[in-house]
Amino acid sequence: MLIQFSVRNFRTFKEKATLSMVASNYDKDTREEENIIDNTQFNLRILKSAVVYGPNASGKSKFIEAFMFMKRFVISSSRESQKSDPIGVEAFMLIDTHEISGSEFEIIFLHKNSIYRYGFEVNRERVIKEWFYHKPKTKEIELFYRKGQNFDYHQRSFSKGGPLIKGDLVRNNALFLSVAAQFNEAYSVSTIEWFNNLRIISGLREEGYQTFTMGRTERPEHKKKILELLQAADLGIQDVSLEKIDPKNLPKDASRDLLELIDRGTKEGATDFISDVITTHRIYDKNRKSIGEIEFSMDDDESSGTRKFFALTGPILDSLENGLTLIVDELDSKLHPNLVCKIVALFNSRELNPNSSQLIFNTHDTNLLSSELFRRDQVWFMEKDRYGAAKMYSLSDFKSGEVRKSEAFEDNYIKGKYGATPYLGYFSEIVEHNSLGK
Repeated sequence: MLIQFSVRNFRTFKEKATLSMVASNYDKDTREEENIIDNTQFNLRILKSAVVYGPNASGKSKFIEAFMFMKRFVISSSRESQKSDPIGVEAFMLIDTHEISGSEFEIIFLHKNSIYRYGFEVNRERVIKEWFYHKPKTKEIELFYRKGQNFDYHQRSFSKGGPLIKGDLVRNNALFLSVAAQFNEAYSVSTIEWFNNLRIISGLREEGYQTFTMGRTERPEHKKKILELLQAADLGIQDVSLEKIDPKNLPKDASRDLLELIDRGTKEGATDFISDVITTHRIYDKNRKSIGEIEFSMDDDESSGTRKFFALTGPILDSLENGLTLIVDELDSKLHPNLVCKIVALFNSRELNPNSSQLIFNTHDTNLLSSELFRRDQVWFMEKDRYGAAKMYSLSDFKSGEVRKSEAFEDNYIKGKYGATPYLGYFSEIVEHNSLGK
């Protein structure tokens, strides 16, 4: 369960930007039972969902890219690079290079009844700093703190760190935590496990997770739930099945994309190759009586919105079943606003989300602001200053006198009351000038 994430000096972020999933007392009487995970062990109230608004190029997607970088680097830094390899991080560039320090990332999460706080600062060449804290009860314990290649570690709680330091096994471009996990250090392994279960997907390109969803349809218990979601979305789909092909018996007119897919899959050891998803729809006579069924190709016959929603059902159900955090860039792309509302409602529901999963996404869909699905502390904004640096803030950051619980959030956001909207004054001048010139 995500508690907080921060990033500084990464791409469009110069100063620290922080997303907190800790519920505010300011909204304590609003959707408390539906939208809040009440953790009595640490006396925490955690939000089930959060949405980020902002104009184009404000940093919404870059913030999710920061999540993606941290996850990828934590999981792979110790095994997918050599000593001289550069770290693939991009610092904020709209500043004098003499002022640039490293890019900083920190995450706080709850996993297996413990709170972990982990972070690092890196540049293209090396890890500048790295820190790791564990909170099993009320007191936070420092497991290690690293500055360059100097390490302080907890002799008892992080004992496996000693031989790694003495053996000079931690490269300057690798994370201490990642190396320790390879040697089965328990807290590091637990952290890697949490990052592996952190789901981050793009709402613009469903190809990356459609394969995951297709795989789930081959298990009856998963397929049943996928069909329930598809039918609840009123897409007219009665059934789905996979169309498989034999790579040894391909048609003569097989497409180049298919041949490349099979070639790549064969190299990776794949034995099954899926060429399409087949959807089943009912056929009706002139009296609207069902008289049979017809099969559609997901790729050729279904709409882009249907293809995306089908692809999303796998990650959504996986997150809800296993209590995972799902982060989606551009969730609303290709989907009807009402359908996006239904997805959010799944995660906010006490009944349908019993395992405390979370949904975090960015969007331009202002309809959500009038849906009464969100508290103020679940609504976040992103905007850039005149120097190109992004900043992040929540609707709950406004004083109670400025933003009342009952006010029309959608209307006020569109009017610019909360900021994070595009300034179109110059655009309006161009339109007006062209109109007068006719």
